[in-house]
Amino acid sequence: MSILQSFGWTIAEWQNAYKTQHIQLTDLINWVQAFDTEDTAWISLATPQILQQQIEELEKHSAASTALFEQFPLYGIPFAVKDNIDVVGFASTAGCMLLKDMVTEDAETVRLLKQAGAIVVGKTNLDQFATGLVGTRSPFGAVPNSFNSEYVSGGSSSGSASVVARGLVPFSLGTDTAGSGRVPAAFNNIVGLKPTKGRFSNYGLMPAVKSIDCISIFALTVDDAEVVAQVLEQFDVRDSYSRHNPKTAPAKLSSALHFAIPKTLQFFGDVQAEQAFQQALAQLKQMNVTLTEIEFSIFEQLATQLYQGPWVAERTIAVETLLSQSPEAFDPTVLEIVQQGKNYTALDAYKAEYLKNDLARQIQELLSEFDALVVPTSPTIHTLTEMQQEPIQYNSHFGTYTNFTNLADLSALALPAGFREDGLPFGISLIAPAWHDRALADFGRQWQAHLQLPLGATGRPYPENVKPISTPSAQHIRVAVVGAHLTGMPLNFQLSTRQAVHVETTKTSANYALYALNGTIPPKPGLARQSNGQEIIVELWDVPTARFGEFVAEIPTPLGMGNVELSDGRWVKGFICEPYGLADAENISHFGGWRAYIQHRTAQQLQTTY
Repeated sequence: MSILQSFGWTIAEWQNAYKTQHIQLTDLINWVQAFDTEDTAWISLATPQILQQQIEELEKHSAASTALFEQFPLYGIPFAVKDNIDVVGFASTAGCMLLKDMVTEDAETVRLLKQAGAIVVGKTNLDQFATGLVGTRSPFGAVPNSFNSEYVSGGSSSGSASVVARGLVPFSLGTDTAGSGRVPAAFNNIVGLKPTKGRFSNYGLMPAVKSIDCISIFALTVDDAEVVAQVLEQFDVRDSYSRHNPKTAPAKLSSALHFAIPKTLQFFGDVQAEQAFQQALAQLKQMNVTLTEIEFSIFEQLATQLYQGPWVAERTIAVETLLSQSPEAFDPTVLEIVQQGKNYTALDAYKAEYLKNDLARQIQELLSEFDALVVPTSPTIHTLTEMQQEPIQYNSHFGTYTNFTNLADLSALALPAGFREDGLPFGISLIAPAWHDRALADFGRQWQAHLQLPLGATGRPYPENVKPISTPSAQHIRVAVVGAHLTGMPLNFQLSTRQAVHVETTKTSANYALYALNGTIPPKPGLARQSNGQEIIVELWDVPTARFGEFVAEIPTPLGMGNVELSDGRWVKGFICEPYGLADAENISHFGGWRAYIQHRTAQQLQTTY
């Protein structure tokens, strides 16, 4: 197995190679040994011994599996980890050469990925202590842009983005405090998934700003990022900032998409970035997205708090001991930033906390009117030379549309959006309320399929026939509706007002009959299972789990909620009818569905009237 052979593979392609025995787990050992040890994206590569230990552990647990790829959805998939996240057998340097102690326990995210079958192949470079959006503040060397080595890669998760963009691994872990999981994605033409705070455990992460840090995911496709996210979403009692998913958010954005955009956009004189964003907006309009300008000042005011307010003291706390003992170990720019934390008092911290909550509430209320906010991931890009001249000011430019996100408790997804005239990648970010991660991923997949951009810097085309995310998540219950709850019908609001979304129109198995119930207002059908039945048209809706009970509570007798078999063999929750309700009901199965029956009934009423 050569690097060229697996260059730019997606997770699905890796899985297929294992399924067809085109590759074996042990091939990963020679494959990793072929990596360039001078590549500044890596701080340390897995030794053959570390790889062999992981392979043997996976083989031990998977030996008796009868459904290998269902039980181990990431079986044999190589991935990289930002070097401030703990991995057994590696030091977690966080970009500081003094930190050399070997880790003896995996971070929870790494443990979950290994449990799902994934294999760690190396630790990646970063702006020291995850302080920066540039990828140049590391004693291990700057990580260059994967398209033009004169430009920055973006940071702080520079190495994690670079190895994905160049096709060395299909996904990697980064972190995102101020935009470190999004800016490098934009600069390298890949996907950056910044989850809702607390969705993934931070246990085993060396913090930057502990109260708002997120471990993030880089991938070539949204599908791959979402596969990894489903593995990582676990509540962890050991992480005091871990959160239970409230299971109230929609599975998809609305069918009539409505995005907010800043009324006034700042590109710092970068005409090419401005043109690229306008082209992205034109693409959104082609996808029938309505765009509405909003006042952006409250977002900007909140964004400034992260580096120009007391939150910088959290960075100071994270490195407090090392700062007092070995200040010479710090990158000069990082040292200048973290020392600023000593300038703030407890009074300043509480005032900032109150301001943050006030602004976050205003932002959340404003965004509640839209499916998402769309912004340039970064309004500009700079060369490595330019960053040396203005390391702090130019870094702040990169965070213009990212810094506020975690402070406001929002979810975000960075997406490739085409290329500038100079050939550098450009990206957009979709930002939505907390826990809307899956809904953003659903649209992100549609966006990638629409643009059909090559994957990262690999030159490989976007995969054909990518299937939509069709399986219900653990946060949603899929319900088959057959009558008055169908789209456009009188009781559909009982679904839509509970954040339920229509995901598919299909049919039942050929074992059902549909009846028009007498005396129901509005008119309702009854679905009954019987041996001499037929297929009946149904709509499938994903209902947030937390809202399912109150939805079911509104179902009147003789109807109820049970299980319905679909034409393809799936079983979902669905409306059923008690037998006594069918005694005087009309069998309308020959219409094939409720909508056709209503149309027939309406036509009859019109004929009678005229």
